[in-house]
Amino acid sequence: MTYAIIETGGKQMRVEPGRFYDIELLSGEPDSTVSIDKVFLLENNGSIQIGQPLVAGVTVQGTIMRHYRARKVIVYKMQPKKKTRKKRGHRQEVTRLMIDSISVNGAVIASAAEAVAV
Repeated sequence: MTYAIIETGGKQMRVEPGRFYDIELLSGEPDSTVSIDKVFLLENNGSIQIGQPLVAGVTVQGTIMRHYRARKVIVYKMQPKKKTRKKRGHRQEVTRLMIDSISVNGAVIASAAEAVAV
């Protein structure tokens, strides 16, 4: 089992090939490929590489599946005894990203095809 901890959109997340993740909005059209090189940790069959702060030479390739807006978050503010109430809603722009492969120095160590076979 191979996974990596990456940073995208100011957040860190654990990603595996063959799975999709909802992340902050990325620029790009659906069905285009994205390469992420901010990798903090790489685990490959029991061996762990930890970056200081990044692991050198490791990239994660993914495909943008679609862009959409997340569920609405309601923010309600009220001051008691003042008759002041504010109700605001927010929907975050989100990109669904399918992780295709994890590569080290250009050589693919884990791909989505291998993940499906296992």
